[in-house]
Amino acid sequence: MSSALPHLLVLGGARSGKSRFAQGRAEVLTGKLVYLATAQAFDDEMRQRIELHRADRSPRWSTVEAPLDLAEAITAYSTPETVVLVDCLTLWASNLMLAERDTATATEGLARSLSTARGPVILVANEVGLGIVPDNALARRFRDVAGRINQEMAAVVEEAVIMYAGLPLTLKSKG
Repeated sequence: MSSALPHLLVLGGARSGKSRFAQGRAEVLTGKLVYLATAQAFDDEMRQRIELHRADRSPRWSTVEAPLDLAEAITAYSTPETVVLVDCLTLWASNLMLAERDTATATEGLARSLSTARGPVILVANEVGLGIVPDNALARRFRDVAGRINQEMAAVVEEAVIMYAGLPLTLKSKG
């Protein structure tokens, strides 16, 4: 690669510009680009969203669907010549919960995969803790799981950014 990029976590709310920012950070680098997609198309509206995301990416991107086994996908696709972009950890959390997987174990595996990744990894996640406390147990559990994943990933990446209205605010920097 012509330019080094540390592992990066990009947080933000819905339509904050986090995916576009993450994609832009990856595309300035030379080499292969691998998009690890965690979304699952359960309905027509989600299928349309996925297609819009795909259409927004250049032909340099390879897309790999990784709705559950994210750590394994990072390990499989990470090379010194490849930037891996994971979009998004929040959907991954939802997928894990729906599949009744142990989210803590999966998160530990994800952190391990980052520590052994041979190239840069960019993670995208929603910040879900800024609103009111949800009124039901499932939504509270989801918020807690997503928040824990975000905290654990923020601890292991070299750089973390939160997006507000398309503007990045650096939370953690390698320098």
